[in-house]
Amino acid sequence: MFSKKEKIRFQHIDYAGIVFYPRFFEMLNCLMEDWYEEALDLPFETLHKTGGIPTVDLKVQFKRPARLGQIITKHLWVKELGSSSVLCGFRFAHDNDDTILEGDVRLVNVALNESRTYMQSAPFSSEIKVKMEPYFVKPTS
Repeated sequence: MFSKKEKIRFQHIDYAGIVFYPRFFEMLNCLMEDWYEEALDLPFETLHKTGGIPTVDLKVQFKRPARLGQIITKHLWVKELGSSSVLCGFRFAHDNDDTILEGDVRLVNVALNESRTYMQSAPFSSEIKVKMEPYFVKPTS
């Protein structure tokens, strides 16, 4: 499992003083970007020269609010790994481990043509697949 802490900042909250839900999606994208750079050794600035990893499906359940000043922990793990797609589970939690939100995100590895006007799915390299393996969590049921 890949985990990162994040402080809830003023930029994240809405008028009610809780995290505005689209900010959670930005936090998830940052978690994915950090995972690629820190765990897979493929920073987005390198990845996006010739390809990308767009989200094609996202499911989320919001359980509890997060408020200004709190430190939350964001978790990410691999649930399924295909030739060109990866299904990841994610969970954001408070210090006491209460779940803030949880869900699944499916990403597809894509290659871009030189003019960046066309993209198509492309298999993950064997090197990336090997680096993803330690983050695979098999279902318990």
